[in-house]
Amino acid sequence: MHPDESIQDADGTAWGAALERLLDDVYTFAMTGPRLHDDWARDVLAVMGRSVTDPRRRQTLDWHGDEKERGEVLPSHPFLPLTPEQVCAWTYPITAEAAADLLASLSQEWFFEARPVRERTDRDDVLADARTVLGRFGDDASFRTSSHLAWNSDAPDFLTGELTGGPAFSEHMIDLGLIAVSADEVGVFWSFNAN
Repeated sequence: MHPDESIQDADGTAWGAALERLLDDVYTFAMTGPRLHDDWARDVLAVMGRSVTDPRRRQTLDWHGDEKERGEVLPSHPFLPLTPEQVCAWTYPITAEAAADLLASLSQEWFFEARPVRERTDRDDVLADARTVLGRFGDDASFRTSSHLAWNSDAPDFLTGELTGGPAFSEHMIDLGLIAVSADEVGVFWSFNAN
């Protein structure tokens, strides 16, 4: 995505279309929020708790969007009540390229998928959509994941091997997430495989 993505996609049409093609058919959470604190993890928790909205008013995906239902459990449902320290400790930094590969991989039901991204004929299109979504955060963005594949490498290959989760961020047995952090925004992209 070009550095002037906000000008080229001022209304968020490309963002929304790419987000829907990637994640609308899987059990996911994809939301962004403003960067209001020096500690980006506090902003991530605000997004998970839905106490902030997308600063550009762009599309989001939230399978647990029913506020009344969440109020009966937790505002952050299905995310557990976490601390900023846990968010930092339970995620690992990854490169922008690895982040795009991971986001593309979240487009599949990664625990049960018969046709993972690496085997799909539209693999290049899926990766292009992932780059479009992450492009809004700019060239200086940093990325983190909960996947144990990144514990000893900032560039794990999320496309050729089996995906693995990490510490449980949610009430589900298996979850896997990607966090994008820029100077102005944070993005939270999470996939759940409820068993």
